[in-house]
Amino acid sequence: MHQLLDWLALPQFGLSTVFLVSFISATLLPLGSEPAVFGLIKINPELFWAAILVATAGNTLGGGVSWWMGLGAHKMVDKARGNATEVRALQWLKRFGPRACLMSWLPVVGDPLCAVAGWLKLPFWPCLAYMAAGKFLRYLVMTSTLLYFMPGHLAR
Repeated sequence: MHQLLDWLALPQFGLSTVFLVSFISATLLPLGSEPAVFGLIKINPELFWAAILVATAGNTLGGGVSWWMGLGAHKMVDKARGNATEVRALQWLKRFGPRACLMSWLPVVGDPLCAVAGWLKLPFWPCLAYMAAGKFLRYLVMTSTLLYFMPGHLAR
């Protein structure tokens, strides 16, 4: 594992590292991708938009995997019970539909929200589009804010 992390830390693998970390952090695993995005941009300011877009793509695809995991979990529970399941506490989420995935950028609740959207069988593509919009805005705002408060870039 250490060798993989050393390899991914090489500058020529910066965008692929941002993609991988963003993808993994969008699943239910506890990992934050913002430091990787910010670090790459501090080292290579010219990669600002590329890093934002790559992080958004990775995080959105990770959210899509969470959606599919939620759907799979729902199907397994339905199969085990022999009937359809419905979670009453999540009726409000159904009311908002795929638009609720716009909130997938939120810390703590955002990633499970993607899985719950799959569990509720909300339409995949609209959910993915709302996830992408929310995640793009998060990376843009967070990275821009960090750059504002920590101007300059690191020497190479």
